[in-house]
Amino acid sequence: MSLAPQELENNASKYASDAIKLDSQGARGMAIASYQKAIDSLVKLIHLYPDNKLNKVYTERCRAYENRIKALQMTRGVDIEPAVDPNATPAEQKASLEKKKDEDDFDDLIMKEKPDVSWKEVVGLDDAKSALRESIVYPTQRSDLFPLGWPRGILLYGPPGCGKTVLAAATANEIDGYFIVVDAASMMSKWLGEAEKNVSKVFKMARGYAEREHKPVILFIDEIDSLLGNRNSEVGGEVRTKNQFLTEMDGINGKGKDIQLYVIGATNKPWSLDWPFLRRFQKRVYVPLPTLEAREKLFDLYTHPLKKDEKVKSLELAKIFDGYSASDIKDICQSAQLMIVNELFSAPDYHEPVAGEIPPQPRDLTTNDFKEMMGRRKPSVSMDMIRAYYKWSEQFRAL
Repeated sequence: MSLAPQELENNASKYASDAIKLDSQGARGMAIASYQKAIDSLVKLIHLYPDNKLNKVYTERCRAYENRIKALQMTRGVDIEPAVDPNATPAEQKASLEKKKDEDDFDDLIMKEKPDVSWKEVVGLDDAKSALRESIVYPTQRSDLFPLGWPRGILLYGPPGCGKTVLAAATANEIDGYFIVVDAASMMSKWLGEAEKNVSKVFKMARGYAEREHKPVILFIDEIDSLLGNRNSEVGGEVRTKNQFLTEMDGINGKGKDIQLYVIGATNKPWSLDWPFLRRFQKRVYVPLPTLEAREKLFDLYTHPLKKDEKVKSLELAKIFDGYSASDIKDICQSAQLMIVNELFSAPDYHEPVAGEIPPQPRDLTTNDFKEMMGRRKPSVSMDMIRAYYKWSEQFRAL
């Protein structure tokens, strides 16, 4: 049985986190193996679900991990100097080399094309949409209406598979801006060594795009708790990295600044973030499980291309699958279709159609098929998790 999209993405995140830990410990061979497993999971996800709107994001992550593998595989002490203008002064040559190195280090984080996802495709999540419009879309369209400035840091938190990454991608598409996608794994793999300097480079690159291209830039940091979360013990490099991040956030939040640079952080564990970091995210938005109305729309969306019995009603399915995330609902619909396709191929009288023959088709999906999937696939989010999010929201939510 094939793995569901959320499970494959979770596997990739785990392998990448393991790789970073091994990388930081100097275990290069084991780190390379873990980075490769993360790549394999993402590649499988892309191939199994070619219509997934986040495939461009997954492709960028693969590129980041591949670049880290290449860096680890390079022979120590052997550097290839990039070409410089022989007619330039030594100072100009040095500046050119530094600029080229920065671009090479971080260019793979930039999505050159707009994310292929729009607001219309984000079902429900009205509070989150409203917060993103107020903080990013409206200031981008009419900055003159915000004499006191506007929020530059937005934290999206909530259960996995509920649309945090899709929201960020849709926002970038809405404002026709650059979308810099970094997860904790790809960032930390670049931040080994002179960490705090590279934090500065990432923000410098983002500011450069905003100022030079005169276009808005969204710096999206997935799993930000892995990067900035509190730990029982921290080494000096981690402390300096966090302090540099605070400095950079203060820089883009400064009064009188009209640069169109925004930082969106996403986390499933908001309670892992210290208050100094939370304070830099003026908007802290809960991205919850879908409501009944949203679940109905999700079933409309995912069952629309499927051949189903006329008695199958999205509202009835929405009531049955209370507590399931948006990602869970897509997996349920996909699994139901896979089940009846498997029935077709497993039938004793099944045969490959000959030329001119109409290919045999699977039977129509029924409500009972979806109910059977409920027995096979439990929700990915527990009630204990939901209670933890509500408790945290009571203290720290900021719309």
